[in-house]
Amino acid sequence: MNICVVGLGSMGKRRIRLLKKIIPNAIIIGVDSNFNRTKIAANEYGIQVYSSLEDVKNLIDCAFVCTSPQSHGTIINECLRKDCHIFSEINLINKLYYENIQLAKEKKKVLFLSSTPLYKEEMQFIDKRVKENGKPCVYQYHVGQYLPDWHPWDKLKDFFVSNKETNGCREFLAIELPWIQNTFGRIIRIHSIKKKLTSLALEFPDTYLIQIEHENGTIGQLLIDVVSRQAVRMLEILNEDLYIKWNGTPNSLYEKDIISGELKQVEAGNYIHEQGYAVVINEYAYEKEIEEFFEVIKGKQAIYDFEKDIKTLEIIDEIER
Repeated sequence: MNICVVGLGSMGKRRIRLLKKIIPNAIIIGVDSNFNRTKIAANEYGIQVYSSLEDVKNLIDCAFVCTSPQSHGTIINECLRKDCHIFSEINLINKLYYENIQLAKEKKKVLFLSSTPLYKEEMQFIDKRVKENGKPCVYQYHVGQYLPDWHPWDKLKDFFVSNKETNGCREFLAIELPWIQNTFGRIIRIHSIKKKLTSLALEFPDTYLIQIEHENGTIGQLLIDVVSRQAVRMLEILNEDLYIKWNGTPNSLYEKDIISGELKQVEAGNYIHEQGYAVVINEYAYEKEIEEFFEVIKGKQAIYDFEKDIKTLEIIDEIER
């Protein structure tokens, strides 16, 4: 199998690393306009690299689009025209969505969208327990990390999360809202308060306090920020028959046994941590969604796609307004 990874930054390198583990015999090609990135990727992973997709003459079976979100739509379109199946990182804007969805159907190619939390074993356990409980509940969820700490090796102004159109709070929302709706149901009402609390030169609020109502009666409060000097994911879910808390890692998931009154740790499975990333970043879920992509190519129904993401981005637009 010939696989092209477009974008050789942090995420592109992660995908290459995991692809080499999942499909050791795959031929991986890297593309990035940044010479230093192509040089590093070639040295680290022993792959063939190019500065432009136009330079890639090989037949490609699938492409992983790992560039900054602003360029995804155009790159996806170009790769589809090369008859590739597509794995895309989150997009944050719906540029060329409708055109690319239609083109993928015409080409009979998979258009797969990353939504990593859906593949976390913790979220799968939470989803199962909430649905088994079957009653409306209330949740509080805080996700935050100081923006310059995301990629300390990059200049903030050169990192897409500092751009108003693809800002860090918007990225957090695009990551979290798919699993939130998958578990708690369709969002029907939102109220948000937005503030700027840092001295960073940002053209967008760095803190969002969001109240959410779901179709089934569940209500939630979501705090999203790029202010917290400690990378944080803290979740509490409760009703009279359910109490779950989670602090972002597999070993921090707890459920209360209502009968005994004991708060019990839940074994939520595998945890793979890559040096240089926050402790809440679990490589295992990234690996699982790559495996899911290849299953979808074989005919499995995707659990998240571009059609669903259109609605997610509409909710984020409403929050930002």
